Amino acid sequence: MHDQSQPAPSSAQPMDAETLAFIQGVFDLVRAGDPAPLRSLLEKGLPANFRNQRGDSLIMLASYHGHLEVARALLEHGADPEVRNDAGQTPIAGAAYKGNVPMVTLLLEHGASVEGAGPDGKTALMFAAMFNRLEIAELLLRRGADPHAIDSRGMTPLSLAKTMGAADTAALLERIPAA
Repeated sequence: MHDQSQPAPSSAQPMDAETLAFIQGVFDLVRAGDPAPLRSLLEKGLPANFRNQRGDSLIMLASYHGHLEVARALLEHGADPEVRNDAGQTPIAGAAYKGNVPMVTLLLEHGASVEGAGPDGKTALMFAAMFNRLEIAELLLRRGADPHAIDSRGMTPLSLAKTMGAADTAALLERIPAA
């Protein structure tokens, strides 16, 4: 995940230093995990889907950094749990990679796709499998994740788990009958 804090370029007039400082402050609030001031800004009209120049949304950064209450505030104010950054990554993939069960649960409860894959075809289940995130893999499977999905290199969650030496998730996935 990228964590740059400059706003995305636009065809509008360049922003002044005060506006840029404000935007930097918003991204700093999210990275720091401080929900109270962020809630106040959202209630005053701050767009919940605001993104930086790398396409990372506020919800992407909150998810990746593990700030559950910040993510909750953003989602309650309309943040899209499916918004991808410029690299095609989703908040749920970042949370699965980081091993954050409560964040994955929150994102799923707010409409994140259990099957959303990045440009390389890797799903959140694949990240959970690769990094031996057993509890997340079990959660995703209960929510309907496809244990037989194939990424752009022809790898399945099981083959990725085995390749990465992720014994717990490999054992879980081996118990699932072949498609």
